[in-house]
Amino acid sequence: MLSRIADALFWMNRYMERAGGLLRAVSTHYILSLDKDADGSFTWKPVLETFSASTPAEIDAIAFNTGAALRNLITDTGNNNSLKAIVSKARENARGVQDHITKEVWEEVNAIYHLMNQTTLDKRLNSYEAVEVMQLITRHTVLYNGVTDITMSRGLGWSFMNLGKYVERCLETIILTNREYQRIDYNLDDIRDIMQWRYLLLSLSGYELHLKTYRSANYNYNVLHQVLFNDNFPHSVAHTLGRMERRLQEVIRGNTSGEVASLMRRFGRLNSKVRYTDLETLNNESLQQFLEEIRLELLQFTTKLSQQFFSYA
Repeated sequence: MLSRIADALFWMNRYMERAGGLLRAVSTHYILSLDKDADGSFTWKPVLETFSASTPAEIDAIAFNTGAALRNLITDTGNNNSLKAIVSKARENARGVQDHITKEVWEEVNAIYHLMNQTTLDKRLNSYEAVEVMQLITRHTVLYNGVTDITMSRGLGWSFMNLGKYVERCLETIILTNREYQRIDYNLDDIRDIMQWRYLLLSLSGYELHLKTYRSANYNYNVLHQVLFNDNFPHSVAHTLGRMERRLQEVIRGNTSGEVASLMRRFGRLNSKVRYTDLETLNNESLQQFLEEIRLELLQFTTKLSQQFFSYA
């Protein structure tokens, strides 16, 4: 497979995964804002700092303005990380590889693109229709995943697409987890109610699973176990790394070069760091360092992956 084709498939799926993650986080924050404290302390600043490319001054200016925050995160083309910008990038990659994806996949990417370019979208997001609009776009991202799964052939293209998907999902989980534990200064002994972990769990589609799986009231550690080590949770770091390992094996099959061996060793070190870390060893002093280390190692791995297969200098 040509490197430019593999690159486009990788990034198409990565951008679509990013779009779904952004939507879940924003819609969750919006819905929770309806239960904001009586003192009016609710702010969009944490979400904007995580997902927006805006400057700190620009974020402060709209942190308490829901309509402006939604425009920045969803439709503002001046924000390179807005949903509209992400979907446009996904469509550009899909357009360049139409011969390598199914008609159904292209049509779904195109449908989301045209939905994001509706002239009434900003007005609807600034009204009572905001939740309905975000749910509609979210359904399309879910439909994209389903269409991709049932129509794409299982070849190299599929493997590169899934590498992009799980790299993005793993990064999202690490970043959101780090930010939420930062809010309690990584103090795992600080007693927290499950309701205080709703944003993280709902943003990762894991709230219901948590309630069905974990029985003790030690929520700080239970949530940490779920998002990092629970192999049955599709958004956990351990699960996403496991899926990446499968796809890597398919991509490198028959390639015995030294560069590929080096790439696999790098991934193996990252995977082992997560697989063989005991939850009990993560405490108030080590948690922040652990999260930052696996984030950086994942970014370094993706850089090497791109250099190896996509001809990046």
